[in-house]
Amino acid sequence: MRSRAIFAALAISIAASGPLLSLTISASASEPIEIAQAAIIQSVEVRGAQRVDPGTVRSYMLIKEGDPFDPRRIDRSLKSLFATGLFADISLRREGGILVVNVVENPVINRIAFEGNDAFDDETLESEVSLRPRVIYTRTKVQDDVRRILTIYRQSGRFGASVEPKLIQLEQNRVDLVFEINEGEETKVRNVRFIGNKEFDDGRLQEVIQTKESAWWRIFSADDVYDPDRLNLDRELLRRFYLSNGYADFKVNTAIAELTPNKSDFFITFGIDEGERYQFGTVEVDARLKDLDPTDVQEAIEVDDEDWYSAEEIEKTVDRLTEVVGTLGYAFVDVRPRINRDRENRKINITYVINEGPRVFVEKINIAGNVRTLDKVIRREFQLVEGDAFNASKLRRSRTRIRNLGFFETVDVEQTPGSAPDKTILNATVEEKPTGQITLGAGFSSEVGVLGDIQLQERNFLGKGQNLKLQLQIAAEASQVDLSFTEPYFLDRELSAGFDIFRTARDLQDTSSFDLERTGARLRLGYRITEDFSQNWRYMFRLSDISNVDDDASTLVQAQEGSETQSQISHVLTLDKRDKVFNPTNGYLLQLETDLAGFGGSVRHFRNTARASTFHPLADQWIVSLTGKAGLVSEIGKDILLPERYFIGGNDIRGFETAGIGPRDTATDDALGGEWMYAGSLGLKFPTGLPAELGVSGRLFTDFGSSGGLSPTNSTTVDEASLRMGVGAGVTWESPFGPLGLDFAYPVLKEEFDNKEFVRVNFGARF
Repeated sequence: MRSRAIFAALAISIAASGPLLSLTISASASEPIEIAQAAIIQSVEVRGAQRVDPGTVRSYMLIKEGDPFDPRRIDRSLKSLFATGLFADISLRREGGILVVNVVENPVINRIAFEGNDAFDDETLESEVSLRPRVIYTRTKVQDDVRRILTIYRQSGRFGASVEPKLIQLEQNRVDLVFEINEGEETKVRNVRFIGNKEFDDGRLQEVIQTKESAWWRIFSADDVYDPDRLNLDRELLRRFYLSNGYADFKVNTAIAELTPNKSDFFITFGIDEGERYQFGTVEVDARLKDLDPTDVQEAIEVDDEDWYSAEEIEKTVDRLTEVVGTLGYAFVDVRPRINRDRENRKINITYVINEGPRVFVEKINIAGNVRTLDKVIRREFQLVEGDAFNASKLRRSRTRIRNLGFFETVDVEQTPGSAPDKTILNATVEEKPTGQITLGAGFSSEVGVLGDIQLQERNFLGKGQNLKLQLQIAAEASQVDLSFTEPYFLDRELSAGFDIFRTARDLQDTSSFDLERTGARLRLGYRITEDFSQNWRYMFRLSDISNVDDDASTLVQAQEGSETQSQISHVLTLDKRDKVFNPTNGYLLQLETDLAGFGGSVRHFRNTARASTFHPLADQWIVSLTGKAGLVSEIGKDILLPERYFIGGNDIRGFETAGIGPRDTATDDALGGEWMYAGSLGLKFPTGLPAELGVSGRLFTDFGSSGGLSPTNSTTVDEASLRMGVGAGVTWESPFGPLGLDFAYPVLKEEFDNKEFVRVNFGARF
């Protein structure tokens, strides 16, 4: 073998993220292999570049002219070029002393289109994808955008959706990118199960969570469409429910959502551990503030020994203690509940430790997100003002007060550090919602017959938080026009002031043989003495007209035909300790209303009406209630006029018609009304076993009461003060079109001249 006749070939394979490329470097037979390996790159030639400047290609390479043909540096240069995303294909080869770089450029996107999308419009999808017109197309970016689009559809419950990207080639290396979308059907929740529950059955727990099983009546709801974020909310709702019912050790171990093979339904399974049920044991206050006596704040603790443990009640007690201590002059307060479980006796002993809180002041309150609502409308709901000592309890109440305005979809109040360690900034961010409302209504009531109404209302008039309402109601036996305006912060104070202008017409021929028309105006002023105790004042001037008196009507009715004017001042005290205004489940309400008429006008009387109600849960969803009212109207210099007397029956005492109880002219069967009355009801509300979202509940009740006192009288009038009573049952349906009530009652204590009623219907529709 001749020493200089050496044939050598060096093959270098370069792997990259693109196609498999090869670079072959060869040496002639006249050159030794050592010289071939040390060959120098004389130039770098770029071929195939159209849009990208060759100099730009060279700038991305890690090997230059004058460098040796180093396979490792060539490999790194190839990867660097692919990393730019500018090229679909790249190859490098040696031609003598020249390194040739062949590139195939990625196309430029000319237009992006979406086809098959109905659930989301093009603008929504365009905001989610990263690719744009005049941007370089890459397969990686397209795949990322496909994943983003699928995520949107899955978040909306369409797990069967598919996305296929298509390219339409154009001249000058341009393409149109089309995302072909098959949205599929919404993926429903076929079944929700619970494992480990003993105290509450699956049906009750399904009412607690927001995710619902698919059913035909949920056409107005999306709660039966699977949403993974909602599943996390359900875990929290279950935790709150159990902690509020005494199960302090409750845990959600698992929450599994299983998709059927055809991707049409989900099966959701919650694995829970209820733990033992606890009662409150000893509840004490450990006051560590100077000169603070624990007995001074004992009124803030409203739980008794052996009440079922409730985490919600502990939070409320912390708020009450913070407020009470603050009113005693302690600005910086930190109340922390210390919980001691007595597992053997299933008791939880609570000690509320009251320490001095950190000395932090509110530096600034920022409000954002309100476009229409004035800043001051939100700012005045804050229980804190700039410069106040920071109080976490007041901050929570402020957030609740802003939400209760009803002007915003979302309310978020955050605390951020201020300009100094002892200062904090409060940032309130809101998202407004429509506050104007046009309501059309139709319905039926046993009291006024078939009715229809229209209501125009703006609850945030001119963004000032004012309430303006116009209501028109027409019924078979009643009609009403009412214009009302309310300013919730009169004179920039927590004074609710407003006025009403009204006209009503009642057909009372069936009950008392006359028609009654009233036209007037009312001024209102109200304020809160405490969080639960309020006081209201009203002044009313009203013209009343009794007309169309039947010729066969009672002589007492005929004697009052004509018009009267009434100037009246009213005063109302209300103590409301109910947990909810509508459909309360716990607490009580006390109210005393006093009317004094005689400041001008022809009507003069003094009226007192007291109302009370209490609600107590017997068991889960079983609520016992006791309600009552009593009234007395006294004359001032002249007889009590017919429209100012008490007419009871109907909704007051079921089993009797409206105005079916009380003084009556037996010759004409005209109800004459009483100068005193009392009425009460003992009721039990219970679940019917139907799904909770249907809003159907049942009730049993016993109503009782009486009315009397009549002056003057005649030979045919009766005025029996005997007790009347009716017993019965009923159902209420909170339908999408309004509440429907149906009661069946039987009068068990009655007088012969009373007017009885066995079925009572109330229906109101809103659409």
